[in-house]
Amino acid sequence: MAENTSETGHKAGLFDIRFVIGALMGLYGVILLITGFFTSQSELDRADGFNVNIVGGIAMIVTSLLFGLWARLRPIVVPEHIEQEDEPA
Repeated sequence: MAENTSETGHKAGLFDIRFVIGALMGLYGVILLITGFFTSQSELDRADGFNVNIVGGIAMIVTSLLFGLWARLRPIVVPEHIEQEDEPA
């Protein structure tokens, strides 16, 4: 893979899709983590005592952090001048 950092341009920043996906996964992970703390005993009994919400929430938060780290370490560089193709008539 070629690095895009040698080209002239600016970074995509928060408009990078990896930040958007990471933010959504982080939000859903926090919601799952919070709901995991309020799980009733009957719901835990149906899952054989395994709290899926807490484990899933932690996994989603970790994945969200990995997406953010990936976007920070390998930013997308948007070129300053983009050639526009001829539009079909």
